[in-house]
Amino acid sequence: MTGSGAGIGAATARRLAADGMTVAVHSRTSRAAGTALAGELGGTYFQADLADDAAAGALVPRVLAEYGRLDVLVNNAGISWPVPHADLAALTADDWRRLLDVNLIAPWLLCTAAAPALRESGGCIVNVTSHAGVRPKGSSIAYAASKAALNHVTRLLAAALGPEIRVNAVAPGLVDTPLTADWTDAQQLWQTSSPMRRAAQPSDVADLISALIRNSYVTGEVVLLDGGLNLR
Repeated sequence: MTGSGAGIGAATARRLAADGMTVAVHSRTSRAAGTALAGELGGTYFQADLADDAAAGALVPRVLAEYGRLDVLVNNAGISWPVPHADLAALTADDWRRLLDVNLIAPWLLCTAAAPALRESGGCIVNVTSHAGVRPKGSSIAYAASKAALNHVTRLLAAALGPEIRVNAVAPGLVDTPLTADWTDAQQLWQTSSPMRRAAQPSDVADLISALIRNSYVTGEVVLLDGGLNLR
């Protein structure tokens, strides 16, 4: 799974290992953390910058060379930084390209590379998207657009690749990670306005990803995991 050095990715890697899977751990920069996690879980660590098309396209072949098969692809890696939605000039064309490269094009390249092996194993894909791809929210308009596009790609791939390969997405709202620790406005929003009165924990996301992997019938779904904030 991509982006598994910390936060949601590390929690999901641990959950899938507890489910009996051998997990290929990936990160862009957190080599020490990724190597330690892979050692803890009995897997292998792979480093790759997914903004680089060649590196993204080569990641699945590297995993297949190590393990010989692939049953699940979890596209979790993503990037984000805050840009006020009304400040249009603050998002440059290069910003858009950077966000789309990592959040949309890299998952596409990974799905393309993984499809033959997943077809052979009867496997599945889970894309980690965002509440911001469903509602007009998020750290920036470009980020929200990249996740909305990945949600739609999820549905298109499910229609194109079934019945051999199932494709679903998990769309979390705010998740308590080191990245979001100082997002005080978002924390306040979830604590006061969501029915669950809290942000998600990484383990909440990991549990849902695990459930989608284990269910052999669900495909083409984008499952919101926002504590019910979408109801407000």
